[in-house]
Amino acid sequence: MTPAVHVVKKNHIRHTLHEYRHDPSIDSYGAEAAEKLGVAESRVFKTLVVRLETQELAVGIVPVSSMLGLKQIARAFGAKKAAMADRAEVERATGYVVGGVSPLGQKKRLKTVIDASARNFTTIYVSAGRRGLEIELDPEDLRRLVNGVFAEIRQEGHRS
Repeated sequence: MTPAVHVVKKNHIRHTLHEYRHDPSIDSYGAEAAEKLGVAESRVFKTLVVRLETQELAVGIVPVSSMLGLKQIARAFGAKKAAMADRAEVERATGYVVGGVSPLGQKKRLKTVIDASARNFTTIYVSAGRRGLEIELDPEDLRRLVNGVFAEIRQEGHRS
């Protein structure tokens, strides 16, 4: 059981785990999850870590069909600038490997914003803490568990 799964179970959150065989030759993890689970990419959300100009790390959760808007996420956190955090600092702060970073059960609790499009669905999919394992849950439950907010932080038509 991953830390993410432990968090939802401990908090008695209604959820469904979805497991699939991850292909190590694929590096578009979210798109792979959507395809293998037969779910629209707009319902599968990726967890991305940014570094704000204050040097603080923060999390943005966006659909895999979109790219994270760095200006939008900076604005959501009241910052002027944001940049993608490097792989090593993401893994150190979250305790997860890139491609399996879950917004739940991270080693260090980071400020989190979820793209507002999540509210269009009764359930969304996020990583359950390893490649090949997704957790489906209500976006409002996710927001409560991560103590996050909803905001428009995606850019359409691109992937990061």
